[in-house]
Amino acid sequence: MTKQLGSGVNTVELFCGIGGFRLACDSLGLTTIWANDLDPLACTVYADAFSARGLHQGNIRELMSEIPSHDLLTAGFPCQPFSSAGKKQGIRDVRGTLFQEIVRTIDQHRPSWFILENVKRLLTMEAGDHFATILLSLSSLGYQLEWRLLNAIHFSLPQNRERVVIAGRRISNWESVSISLASLTDLEMVRRHNFNSLHDYEHWVSLERHRRKFATWGICYRGRFYACDTDDFSEATSTPSLLSVLESQPDEQFYMDDSTKLRVAESTFVNRLVSGVRLLYNQGGGARMGYTVFGTDGLAPTLTASHSRHYERYKVGDRYRRLTNVEYARLQGFPDDHCRSASIFQQYGLYGNAVPPPMAKWAVSKMIGADQLMVEDIPPIEGTQMRLFA
Repeated sequence: MTKQLGSGVNTVELFCGIGGFRLACDSLGLTTIWANDLDPLACTVYADAFSARGLHQGNIRELMSEIPSHDLLTAGFPCQPFSSAGKKQGIRDVRGTLFQEIVRTIDQHRPSWFILENVKRLLTMEAGDHFATILLSLSSLGYQLEWRLLNAIHFSLPQNRERVVIAGRRISNWESVSISLASLTDLEMVRRHNFNSLHDYEHWVSLERHRRKFATWGICYRGRFYACDTDDFSEATSTPSLLSVLESQPDEQFYMDDSTKLRVAESTFVNRLVSGVRLLYNQGGGARMGYTVFGTDGLAPTLTASHSRHYERYKVGDRYRRLTNVEYARLQGFPDDHCRSASIFQQYGLYGNAVPPPMAKWAVSKMIGADQLMVEDIPPIEGTQMRLFA
């Protein structure tokens, strides 16, 4: 079942946006044969950056019959609430959501692998009930699942952007359960857990009985899971500062007028790091209030599709300006001109809503590569007690 990277692996990209997963797969030699997004502008950018061949703009529910067979499915899926109607043993219903279309696609085409991406709060929504629903829906299809909380800073991107990656591998029995998204070094960093229990499926936790937030890494098979917090990332590359991605001579349109200096004078000088982000000035003194000015010696805050985020101010030298569209591209790991077919203003939202290609590339290469860590190969750790609900 396992194919080597670049040797005939065909991919389908749902909710493709501007093609974060596509860039990752292209760089690994994989072939994207079908892609879809509802947003016409995102599809225009996607077609210009790659090709219109195999790209289908429209409602995924109306295009399900057109999806071809494939080896790898990728999706940065929308985060929607699940219905509690007909709720059974605490597990909610995915029917009526866009996530259901992912489940239907996997069930119909049985790809060897799938990789999904979403926001960090997926692990804690509704006290873990939301994520448990996702895991139960996917594991019921005969896949071993693995998830991990990643940050853009792990991949040399100076942006504090945490995202959950959920990966699935089609297997037939317990003996085939393996680990791809965590190294043995990562697992040894959490020695407070008893990995002897990892080898015993009967000691894994039932998803239907789990009622609290999920840890940052875990594996799941047939409705049971094992999880623990892996705060460190052994494969992290060096993280540059925001200053390293700034354009040397941005257009004057990005600079703020004299009223900006007046508002800065009326704001509180904070000068502290908040999650690696340098916060210089803030009206009212709070980290999330009013008028904020950031420094460039730390990280950028999480880029989003929100229009308000586009106009955050940064002090560059002795002047104040917003980040340029090119700087947004660099912070997400895209080529400078990837969104050239969209206006400057439109590019902010497109980049802010995208999957960072370096993050996606790491996840894809780990999942379909040949160096999975078999559970049976993990050495037991003596003298510690397992915390199943970490």
